[in-house]
Amino acid sequence: MSRWNSIWGQARAVLLLLGLCLGVAILAGSASALFLWALDWATHTRDTHPALIWGLPLAGGVVGWVYMKWGQSVDAGNNLLIDEIHDPRLIVPLRMAPLILVSTVVSHLFGASVGREGTAVQMGGSLADQFSSVFKLTAATRRLVLMAGVSAGFAAVFGTPVAGAVFALEVLAGPTHRMQWWALPSCLVAAFAADHVGLWWGVQHTVYSAGSWPGVSAWALACVALAGGVFGLTGRVFAWSTHALSARVRQWIVYAPWRPVIGGALVIALVVWGQADRYIGLGIPVIVQAFEQPLAPWDFAAKGAMTVLSLAFGFKGGEVTPLFFIGATLGNALAPVLDQPLGLMAAIGFVAVFAGAANTPLACTLMAMELFGWQIGTFAAVACFVSYFFSGQISIYKAQRHDRGPWLRAKAGTRPSDPPGPA
Repeated sequence: MSRWNSIWGQARAVLLLLGLCLGVAILAGSASALFLWALDWATHTRDTHPALIWGLPLAGGVVGWVYMKWGQSVDAGNNLLIDEIHDPRLIVPLRMAPLILVSTVVSHLFGASVGREGTAVQMGGSLADQFSSVFKLTAATRRLVLMAGVSAGFAAVFGTPVAGAVFALEVLAGPTHRMQWWALPSCLVAAFAADHVGLWWGVQHTVYSAGSWPGVSAWALACVALAGGVFGLTGRVFAWSTHALSARVRQWIVYAPWRPVIGGALVIALVVWGQADRYIGLGIPVIVQAFEQPLAPWDFAAKGAMTVLSLAFGFKGGEVTPLFFIGATLGNALAPVLDQPLGLMAAIGFVAVFAGAANTPLACTLMAMELFGWQIGTFAAVACFVSYFFSGQISIYKAQRHDRGPWLRAKAGTRPSDPPGPA
C-alpha cells in the first residue's frame, strides 16, 4: 500500500508541475503576443512620425520617475530573476510585467536603441512566480517554475522554443557552464507551449534567409573560427562598455529620472546631427539587409554605441536584438575579408555575438539551427563556442555566477597556478 501511495504521490507531483508549466506558458505566451503587437505598433508609429524622437528625453524621464516611485523592487530586471532562481527568497512582484512592457514600448516609440528579450523574459518570470504564492510551492518547485517562465518568454518572443528552453538553463550556469539538466523537461514544455500560444494569437516572427553555402571544409571552419573570435571580443566589449558606462552615469547623475532625460538628449543629437536614425529601435530592416547585400562596415559599431548609450542611461528593454544587429552586420563586414558567403557570415554573427555576450553558446547554436536550418549547426557551434571562449567571464547579465575551474581559467586568460577568483 505504501508503494502505491508513493507512486501516486510522484504522479501528483508530475501532474502539478505539468499543469504549472502549461499555465506559465499560457500567461507568458499571451503577454509576449501583446508585447510584440504593441512593439510593432510603436515601431510603425515612430517610422511614420519621425518627430517623435524629440519626445525621447521627456518619455525617458517619466519612465525613470515611475520606476523610482513604484519599480525599485523590480529595477534589476533579468538579474533579479537569475538571483531568485539561484537563491529563492521573495516572490517576484507582479508589477514587473506591466512596468517593463509599457516602459519598453515607450522606449521604442520615441527612438531608444533597446531590444525585447529582457521584456519577454521578465514578463514570463514575474507571471510564473505568481503561482508560487498561490500554490505555496517549495523552493525547488519554485525554481523550476521560474526557469519555465524564462524559457516561455524567450521562446514566445523569438519563435525558438528549443533555444528558449536551453537558454534558461545556460544563462543560469553562466561562465561555470554547470547546466541543471534536470530542469530541461519543464523548460521544454513551457517553451513549446508558449510558442504555440503566441502563434495562436497571430504572432508572426521575422524570417531571415541565410541563403546557401558550400559544405563543411577545413578552410571554411577555420574562417568561421576566426570570425568567432572577433564576435566574442565584440560581445565582450559590448558587455563591458554597458556596465562601465552605466556605473559612471549612476555616479554622475544621482537623481534617477534625470539619467534618461540626458541620455535621450544625446540620442537626439546623434540622430539629428549624426544622421544615426538607422541605429534606433530594433533595427530589424537592417538585420534583414545584412543577409542580402553589403552594408557599411561601421554599422555594427554604430549600433553598439547607440545601444550602450540607451541602456546605460536607463532606457528599458533588452540587449539581445541589438546584439543580433551587431552580429549580423559585423558578419556582413567580415564576409568579403574572409571570402565567405554573405548570408552564412551574417547568420553566424547573428547568434555568435550574443553567445559571447551572454555566455550561452549552446542555446545560440540551437537558435541558429531553428532560424536558419539544421545544416548551419556545425558552423554555428564553432562560431558560438569560440566566441564564448574569447568573451571572457564578463556578461550582459551581472547576476551570472562565476566559479573558476581549469576551463574558466583558460577562458579568463589566467594560469592554472593563479589563485581562484572571488566567488
